[in-house]
Amino acid sequence: MSRIGVLTFHRCVNYGSYWQARCLVEGIGAQGRDAVLLDHDSVAVNRAEWRCALQPRLPEPNCKGDLEAYATKTRRFFEAFAALPLSPRFDLDRPEQMAACDTVIVGSDEVWNLQHPWYGGCRLFWGEGVRAKRLVSYAASFGNHDAASGLPPAWPDRLRRFDRVSVRDANSLELVRDAGIDADLVLDPCLQFSDLINDAAPASRVPDYLLVYGHGFPDWFGKATRAAAARQGLSIVSVGYRNAFADKHEIEAGPDRFATLMAGAAAVVTNFFHGAVFAIVNRKPFATIASTYRANKLGDLTALLGLEERLLAGEDAARLLGDLIETPLPPNLDDRISLLRGRSSRYLASALG
Repeated sequence: MSRIGVLTFHRCVNYGSYWQARCLVEGIGAQGRDAVLLDHDSVAVNRAEWRCALQPRLPEPNCKGDLEAYATKTRRFFEAFAALPLSPRFDLDRPEQMAACDTVIVGSDEVWNLQHPWYGGCRLFWGEGVRAKRLVSYAASFGNHDAASGLPPAWPDRLRRFDRVSVRDANSLELVRDAGIDADLVLDPCLQFSDLINDAAPASRVPDYLLVYGHGFPDWFGKATRAAAARQGLSIVSVGYRNAFADKHEIEAGPDRFATLMAGAAAVVTNFFHGAVFAIVNRKPFATIASTYRANKLGDLTALLGLEERLLAGEDAARLLGDLIETPLPPNLDDRISLLRGRSSRYLASALG
């Protein structure tokens, strides 16, 4: 059986990064293929990642007692990483140490984001030094590297190493096609293989809380969320981070607990891409706002699925938030996702051979 290596950001202390990596490698494995996550390691990346995990709101300091909660969360991520199907570990800057594969699939996540604070420009994710007969991408993203900026010289040539290319958002599709490379638009692995999430974290309670995922929300958003929750008789639970407008915090939640909280919520408010994705996976009403860093991802996701009204902006945003978290997702959403899932499945079957 041929071996497939998945090259992504699988050790980030971030719920979305963890779940996209797990869904992709386990989704491929469920098709009867031998798939592993290529377990790259870097002292410099680890230092940056762990600093962010323990103090995610820098330059704003942690609230008293939160450091211990963030440390517990980080340990739970380490435990979850250890349970993933991993290759032998190798140095990120020494790809010749990587175990050889028949096919390497790069993605999902922001693997081509030249602006990423510690992975930006890492040539391994562009195929340089990869030990494989075949190189493809799945649901790769350029993150906040905007298509209007184009790609600097030499980077398009690196993309031409790939035998097949797919991306997960319109901004990335434009960048790749502007570089003269054919590409497909596919679903994020959490949407493509959502049954894996549902099996791991089924809802286990009557929904009586509104779940908050993210940080750095503007004051109006917190006030509008409190008003909306009160109107529905819901408490507010914040997962992964502290938000002053929440009634309860589960900062220390590991990846499985995060998925369970998403499954059990009455509704979700978020400013993170995978906050919206998990709300969609669980068919939860949600409202989101986009920071500059996540504007492309959230804008393209909501447009792709016909959920543009869920992305708040403008003078009426505060008023609309309450309506959105009381309004079920549209009934045709399942048809849209099914169509895109079929397209993504056909791409994977063709790209992996």
